Amino acid sequence: MSQSKPFSVLRWLIALAALGTMLFLLMERTPDNPPAVDTPAVAQAPTATAADTASEVFGSPLPALSSLEELDLDTPPARRGLDLQHWQTRQGTPVYFMHAGELPMLDIQLLYAAGASRDGELPGLAMLTNAMLNEGTGSLDAGDIASGFERLGAQFSNSSHRDMGLISLRTLTAADKLEPALSLFAQILAKPSFPANSLERIREQLLAGLRYARQRPGAQASEALWSTLYPDHPYGIPPDGTEDSLKAISRDDLQRFQQTYYSAGNAVIALVGDIDRARAEQLAQHLADAMPQGPAAEPTPPAEKISASSQHIDFASSQTHVLVAQQGMSKDDPDYAALYLGNQILGGSGFGSRLVEEVREKRGLSYSVSSHFSAMQAPGPFVISLQTRSDQAEQALMVVNQTLDRFISEGPTEAELSRAKQQLLGEFPLSTASNSAIVAQLAAIGFYHLPLNYMQLFLDRVQALTVDDIRDAFARHLPASERVVITVGPPQQPAESDDDADQPSAAAEQEPSA
Repeated sequence: MSQSKPFSVLRWLIALAALGTMLFLLMERTPDNPPAVDTPAVAQAPTATAADTASEVFGSPLPALSSLEELDLDTPPARRGLDLQHWQTRQGTPVYFMHAGELPMLDIQLLYAAGASRDGELPGLAMLTNAMLNEGTGSLDAGDIASGFERLGAQFSNSSHRDMGLISLRTLTAADKLEPALSLFAQILAKPSFPANSLERIREQLLAGLRYARQRPGAQASEALWSTLYPDHPYGIPPDGTEDSLKAISRDDLQRFQQTYYSAGNAVIALVGDIDRARAEQLAQHLADAMPQGPAAEPTPPAEKISASSQHIDFASSQTHVLVAQQGMSKDDPDYAALYLGNQILGGSGFGSRLVEEVREKRGLSYSVSSHFSAMQAPGPFVISLQTRSDQAEQALMVVNQTLDRFISEGPTEAELSRAKQQLLGEFPLSTASNSAIVAQLAAIGFYHLPLNYMQLFLDRVQALTVDDIRDAFARHLPASERVVITVGPPQQPAESDDDADQPSAAAEQEPSA
């Protein structure tokens, strides 16, 4: 036994020596070193190359990649062909459908006019109702529902916003997966039970969220912005509710809200996936039958115009949050394309935008600054946001206002417009690259009552836009007389008196000019 190890090592050495000899012989017999043999002198066929061998094994080689310099940048990239279809259920529920057979999956999205704008006297009611939908049905609890979808490989999701409540399902289309997933989904639509234990748990979560929001200056700035832009309007209702309203919401309130706003008449159904039109019609009707039967809610009315104002909220922080905002546009606004593209140039596209150039690149006043329109059922807000060192907040605000005013009066340059068009048209195919992206687009088309070919119309309008179109649209929608400023940060220094105005401080003398 004591000699087994040396013998084992010896055997390994012999094997390695034999392997080395074989490799040496193989290397010596490559085509570059043909063996000497006694054969007649005849014409030799060309030696096969590695490329020839690869071609025999794998087929013809792939064509060489085209250089980026050969691409026509003036031609928009190819778009996915979308065969969009539309009909209504017996209840009048609009249905939007596209067949997509590439994957054996189905995406379903239901939109309801059931957002925070419907809360009335109980802020937070819409969010709490939506969060409770999958917490139980007549015979199932939250665990049963979650494990049921998981067992089928299906994904359920729900969310609540100011305009809408949303419910989604993604499932495989094999019969043994699709049918039970749809059955479980329909139970959630038909008879959510709003169990008491789940209600208290989610209520506590929302209350904890409110307490956490009070510690975040950004959350305080956002709440102040919405309440200032939309006083006495449904959009001014805080979606997360208040402590008093959340504590006052009862199970009866949740059931009443669900029966009223999650009804077939108040819904939009969007379907994208590997089913045909006949199956889609059957499925959509099944879902509409499962919902409470009721009419559509009245559209959210536009808000009254407001006058310009400025508000500061004291907060113990080293930085100041700055929001510049006013009422903007609705989703169906005729100026939507002009405002959207113009905002990409102003501050919506990150680096390269006007605001980033003026605020960050030239002056270093903020790490990040951006602008965006929230297009909603009624005109939503236009917002410019940034964070800056508190002693620079006044200068940063001045630069933002100057940049915005100049953009409104002059519009973009031709070079900026051309670049923005190319970027947008290049990015747009991503919005239809997946079934989940398409189903969201279809649901929005139905919810905002847009034409079925809206996506194509949007691109056509973008391509036709001129500098004057963008300048005029911004001037119509964003008058300075309606501009609101919200700042959250350390207490502001009081303005200098007239006597002190002639004696600028050393700090003021050193402050860089805008």
